Amino acid sequence: MSFNCIIKTGLVAAATMVSMSSFAQDLIARQAPIDKKLKAVDSLALQNQIRAEQTEFPALSIYPEWSNQYVHRYGKDIVIPDSCTFDLRGFHMPTPSTRVTSPFGPRWRRMHYGLDVKVYTGDTIVAAFDGKVRVVKYERKGYGKYVVIRHDNGLETVYGHLSKQLVKENEIVKAGEPIGLGGNTGRSKGSHLHFETRFLGIAINPAYLFNFPKQDIVADTYTFVKTKEMTRQRRGAGDIQVAGAIRYHKVRSGDTLSRIAKLRGVSISSLCKLNNLKATSTLRVGQVLRCS
Repeated sequence: MSFNCIIKTGLVAAATMVSMSSFAQDLIARQAPIDKKLKAVDSLALQNQIRAEQTEFPALSIYPEWSNQYVHRYGKDIVIPDSCTFDLRGFHMPTPSTRVTSPFGPRWRRMHYGLDVKVYTGDTIVAAFDGKVRVVKYERKGYGKYVVIRHDNGLETVYGHLSKQLVKENEIVKAGEPIGLGGNTGRSKGSHLHFETRFLGIAINPAYLFNFPKQDIVADTYTFVKTKEMTRQRRGAGDIQVAGAIRYHKVRSGDTLSRIAKLRGVSISSLCKLNNLKATSTLRVGQVLRCS
């Protein structure tokens, strides 16, 4: 083989290698967007699966079971977290009524685990948050006709003394959708809505979350805090009052520190300390203050 032939052969081989390398790089370059698309598809499918599971079993990571039998029985072995923060955004007031006729707390030698809002028989009652209907039953000596909804944010709401239930157990509902009509069924003296907010069966004062006179939530979030007193009470009974909680107040037009302190039952100095404020600080409408 002549020297020129060897040179030509070498050049051809080198050109072939360069061409193959370019083809490989081009193939990889064209494959990259495909991989990204596949990952996007996988991610989308996973997101859809998670959403489907959340819809089917709201707050699945918190509640150990789904039962259509009881309002707030979860067993003595239930694990109550030390704290849990609930997102209250996307809410809807269960009724446009602003009149609270009976607050949360001791009443007539027994505990009142919700608050009563004045409504008339036939008034529309709606779901407070997105969720799934867990219980639709009648209790002659208690709630009367009532509905229990477990929500995506981890809370459960109870709507009692209804004249009619408009939903069925295991039905998916959105915030603001009708779930019943106001009434006077069960242990009731006059038409009203008995409204409860609960977490793992533990009653939370709805006034910590909802401001019925203002038709608004108190703040965008609510933080539940477990206390020793609460744990001790739970061991003796399955139905208890929340003993401790972090409460907030959303500043509205006309609010002052003294007015908020009086409304929330705290001192001005405590408000200032909790929120790093001075007594002369100017409050902004929409500002959220911690009150406990």
